[in-house]
Formats: sequence, structure tokens, C-alpha cells
Amino acid sequence: MTDPLRDMRPREEQRQAVASDNRPRRTVSFYRYVRIDDPAAFRLRLLKKWGELECLGRIYVANEGINAQMNVPVENWAEFDAWVQAQPELTGVPYKIAVEEGPSSSFYKLTIKVRDKVVADGLDDSTFDVTNTGEYLTAAEMNAYVDDPEAIIIDMRNAYESEIGHFEKAIKPDVDTFREELQVVPELLKIHKDKKVALYCTGGIRCEKASAWMKHMGFKNVKHLKGGVIDYKHQVEREGLPNKFKGKNFVFDERLGERIGDEVISYCHLCHKNKSDEHHHCKNQICHKLFLGCEECLEKKNGYCSYTCQAVDTLPTRVKKIIARYYNKLKRGSQFKKARLKSV
Repeated sequence: MTDPLRDMRPREEQRQAVASDNRPRRTVSFYRYVRIDDPAAFRLRLLKKWGELECLGRIYVANEGINAQMNVPVENWAEFDAWVQAQPELTGVPYKIAVEEGPSSSFYKLTIKVRDKVVADGLDDSTFDVTNTGEYLTAAEMNAYVDDPEAIIIDMRNAYESEIGHFEKAIKPDVDTFREELQVVPELLKIHKDKKVALYCTGGIRCEKASAWMKHMGFKNVKHLKGGVIDYKHQVEREGLPNKFKGKNFVFDERLGERIGDEVISYCHLCHKNKSDEHHHCKNQICHKLFLGCEECLEKKNGYCSYTCQAVDTLPTRVKKIIARYYNKLKRGSQFKKARLKSV
């Protein structure tokens, strides 16, 4: 059945419409683990109101709660905030306001989907209580953990995220999904079950669930950074604290990153010699791989991740369709689409 509230315009038309709208927008993210008995009805309520307010973004709702990344026209922010805080499921929910806005909109359409979980975790344990989370850490407390040689700090993000930015001394598991991380981290830290453990992620939703899972797995002293790296940056600036986060914070919207530390700590995936923390999608839509590229390599390969992709994109459409079928059948299933480019 066609959704009457869904924007059915082609993607490029959506982009052009947003690009022609010069009103300033505020990028915001928030989440809450809360019981939602009828996620489909809750979705329609959000879609109707946020559509009226011309909000854009990607939102997931489930029985366990909501996970939202979106932007709101600044002129509509007061009405948006008042409405959100008036909803029983969302009253008091804290926002993470973007550290910086990009030259273009962070989102181009409003998408709200009902999912089994607001963060895919691969867990199937009826005894696991997602609300039994570890205590929060403020930015000042997180800095103290970084300075404490006995404390363990775990990056609960994917490897392509931690590659461009992370806390000093953080352990960064080489994984491409959160569900992998939940399997790897307890095993990785099994000899440290009684140590102080601090978890962090982009905006807090993954490390909050992860802290509950690690407590469930027997860890005694697990805490997590409140508001994630996004709120850490705001706290550091507001309180005049030292910034212990190096590099950039990956974000899941059109910006692909926010500058947290001044350092560029990662290297171009194409030449492996020039520093770069700018992510790009390969222009070959069959590939569309996310990679780090320096200006020199982007110019040399014209925005493609390899000369092979550049050549494939010049082939006739009928040939590319055959290649796409082969690629999706034999490769796409085993390769996370945002995986780091490990070889060229």
C-alpha cells in the first residue's frame, strides 16, 4: 500500500528542492529507549507533524524506542521543540545539536521507518535488560579516564569511524557493524572485567545499549559518555576543558563528519601517503564504496575509488546492469557498503 505521507519524488528532485531553500536549518540527533506499544501509529504521528514543520532526516522507531537524526528549519525550531517535549514518549529527551553545519543540507528528505530495534544489535537474549545501563560520564570525567592508566576506553563505533577520529588511548575494534562489536568487545576485555571501563560512540545510543550488554555479560564497572562525541565537544567548549578527542567525528548524514580536534590523523585510501579525513562515495554507483580521498587522488581518478570503477562507468548501460547483478549477488552480501577501502 502506498504511504500517503511519504515523499515519492525522485532523489535528485528532492535534493534540488532542498538546495533551493536558503533557510537555515539546525541538525539535531536524539534517542530514547522507551516502551512504544504501537510503533506504526507513533510513526504516523511523527511523520504528520514533522512533515508540517518541513523537517528532514532519518528516524527509526521500534517497541524499544526511537533513534532520530534530522534537521529542522531554524524558524520552526521552537514549535518543533515544544511539540516533541509534549509527547509522553519524548518528554525531557535531550538533543545533540550538530557541532557544525555543512555547506549543504545534512538531509534531503524525511524518512521514518519502523524497525525491530532502533539500533541493529544481533542480540537474541530474552534475559537481557536494555534499560540496565551503566552510569553516564561527563566530558570532565571522560578526560579523567583518558588520563588514568588503569582505565579502559572502548570505541563502540565502526572501524571506518574511528579511523578518522578517536579518543587518546582508546581501543578501536576492527569491525564494520555494531552487532560485530557487541560480540568482539566482551571477549576482547574478558580479562578486564573488574577494571574501570568507559564506552563512547557518536551520540550515545550505541554505547548506552553496549553498557547494558556488558553489565549483562558480567562487567562490574562500565560507564558511557553521555551524549557521545557530539555532546563531548559542546561540553569541552562550554567548560574550557582540554579536548582529548583527536580528529573528526563521523556522522551518518550528508556531511559525513564533524571537526572535533584540529588534527588529521588518517590517510588517503588511494595513495596511502597523503593525510585525509574527507569521506567520498565512489562515483560508480555499482560500487558506491565509501573511501577517504586526498585532493590529488580525487582529481587523478575523477572521484572514483579506482581506475577500474572509472572504466566500468564508461560502459553501456546494458553492460553495467550485468556487472551490477554479478556484484550484488557475489560481493555486496559479504561487504558492508560503508566498509573502508582496504586495497585498490
